[in-house]
Amino acid sequence: MKLPSKTKERKLFQEGYSHVVGIDEVGMGCLAGPVVVCAAVFGKDFFNTNHRALHGLRDSKLLAPHQRKVFSSALKQENIRFKVAYCSSRTIDRINIYQASRQAMRQVIRKLKIESKKKKVVVLVDGNKKIKDIPFAQEAIIKGDRKVFAIACASIIAKVFRDEMMGRYAKKFPGYGFEKHKGYGTKLHHARLIALGPSPIHRRSFSWAGKLL
Repeated sequence: MKLPSKTKERKLFQEGYSHVVGIDEVGMGCLAGPVVVCAAVFGKDFFNTNHRALHGLRDSKLLAPHQRKVFSSALKQENIRFKVAYCSSRTIDRINIYQASRQAMRQVIRKLKIESKKKKVVVLVDGNKKIKDIPFAQEAIIKGDRKVFAIACASIIAKVFRDEMMGRYAKKFPGYGFEKHKGYGTKLHHARLIALGPSPIHRRSFSWAGKLL
């Protein structure tokens, strides 16, 4: 399996950038729960050091849950600066899932509080579209979570954060199995929706809603 490379980041540092920010989102295709975005910030020194605990790190979708937790903890122990933002199911229903994910991306950039005039920063975002209205250079990279180390790191932190949120929702709204499927459209989830009807965190603008509401 090909692991995410650090080549992109090292090239950008050679071009004079002081910081690279990797951004990824999770929960786009879920039937319930928020869309979550993480932004992870890396300086040049990080890429000049060997990090044994991060060997084998890759896109969160290619890792088992326990592996994601191990890597997420390791990243935090490396003192990597990161922030997380999210948009609720209500916001998703109001402005649509794409706009909600972009709103969360702009929010997480603001939370980083990087002074654009003092630092030369570049943002690497997973996908094929850049983020509108942010004050930094950026590059959209298709399948960036599988290709670029910084984005893969963001994907792991975002996924673990969201899974923990869904675990809490499972206790608040028992019977739906959120602790198992995390809001994705599995057979179990569809069966629980039919039996119980939608919970307050279900996305009523998604296609399932027309069949049940």
